Amino acid sequence: MKKSTTIILLAAIILLGFTGCKKKAETAVEQDFMIRTQQVTAQDVEQIYEYTATVEANAVNNIAPLTGGRIDKIYVEVGDRVAKGKVLVQMNENSLKQQKAQLDNLKKSFNRIDELYKVGGCSKSDWDAMKTQVDVAQTAYDNLLENTQLISPISGVVSARNYDSGDLFGGLPVVTVQQITPVKMNINLSESLFKQVKVGMPVTITVDAYGDETFNGKVSLIYPTVDPTTHTFPVEVQLANSDGRVRPGMYARVTVNFGTSHHVVVPDEAIFRQQGSGNRYVYIYKNGKVKFSQVEIGRHIDNKYELLSGCEDGDYLATTGLARLKDGMKVKVEK
Repeated sequence: MKKSTTIILLAAIILLGFTGCKKKAETAVEQDFMIRTQQVTAQDVEQIYEYTATVEANAVNNIAPLTGGRIDKIYVEVGDRVAKGKVLVQMNENSLKQQKAQLDNLKKSFNRIDELYKVGGCSKSDWDAMKTQVDVAQTAYDNLLENTQLISPISGVVSARNYDSGDLFGGLPVVTVQQITPVKMNINLSESLFKQVKVGMPVTITVDAYGDETFNGKVSLIYPTVDPTTHTFPVEVQLANSDGRVRPGMYARVTVNFGTSHHVVVPDEAIFRQQGSGNRYVYIYKNGKVKFSQVEIGRHIDNKYELLSGCEDGDYLATTGLARLKDGMKVKVEK
């Protein structure tokens, strides 16, 4: 029995000794872990942001009658430029002619009653009743006229034609007119820029179809609400496009310059992303230890990041071994 107890005590002593040695070894490794650091500084950073967008027409009008009927004549083709007020489509006039004949007859009847009324030959109620009939017939005629001669409400270019002369109108617009002088683009800005963007602010636009050629535009509309999911808000940008070269559907890049800000700039290798999240972090070195710090990044400039928060001017950041570091860990810096 004494022999067994002695063996157990010896095993416990050996195990405790092994554990102590292991802790000392780990501490030694931790203390001896070597890193490289870089001191970071604050500097003026141009706040230039680029956004992608699709060019859109400033206005799109689908030209169609309110009621069905036969299309007598379409006066335009796809690609034609049209002026505001131009007649684009002539629908069948039979109903219009019938309504015109009825209106003319009612006007003649009203003129006779009007003459009688002036000399006391009819009552005011008879005069009012006939006047109402004329007004109703005139309104019906005007509506038919508007839907018999289809007129473009804007100046633009014909982008679609869905029928030929002689077809029956079947629900699709007869033609579509798009206003392309100006054109517009919609971009989504971070909510942090909400106070900085202003209507009329200049922007620079490039379009893939024209390579590096730049076009000057401006902010034309700022939407008043922020998306709670993406924390962005829409902004409409307008391009005069007086020569009509930029067309709806083209792929564009919009560059907005918000001036400069004084922020810390750090090298790429000092920043790492925590697995499973989009958050970024750095390790700040001070007095032989590293401190874990979450940062908010801004622009990416060459091989550096602008930091909006989480790091101060003059801090030393670890640039190597980030995956093995821990908050509060003792380290040594390579000379």
